[in-house]
Amino acid sequence: MDKPTSGRIFYEGRDITATPVNKLADFRLHSVGFIFQAYNLINTLTAIENVEYVLLLRKTDSGVRQKKSREILERVGLGAHAHKAVSRLSGGQQQRVAVARAIVAQPRIVLADEPTANLDSVTAEKLLDLMRELNRENKVTFLFSTHDQMVMDKATRLYSMRDGQIVE
Repeated sequence: MDKPTSGRIFYEGRDITATPVNKLADFRLHSVGFIFQAYNLINTLTAIENVEYVLLLRKTDSGVRQKKSREILERVGLGAHAHKAVSRLSGGQQQRVAVARAIVAQPRIVLADEPTANLDSVTAEKLLDLMRELNRENKVTFLFSTHDQMVMDKATRLYSMRDGQIVE
């Protein structure tokens, strides 16, 4: 991750732009969840193994890892698909695995790029409700990049950008 070309980013009172590049990976691992538009799942792994991956990197005990991963897959409606290879899941199911992976470790911030793009409206609404619940219960901040009006309608705050600048 390159450093910003200008400005500063503060996280919990600390200027993370002053963090050495080799320490930023640790910051991301322990503080930030990512939901990628293209999922970025590991196709040779099952759904539960993909979700567990972040916890594995954090050196979480195996039993705890499996329990948390099963629970979060249930919450996103994929408990029955936990042991399927992600390559055999539909696009919408893969999107929900990506969401589960991003939130399983309870990061303080989740950066989400079009998190509902491949979901039907009912599933998208349920997922957004789960995110709102995690925001209220666990104080997880979700930052969305989206064109989806449903996501925008459910947002607490809305910022519009044009050419890298906040315009509204």
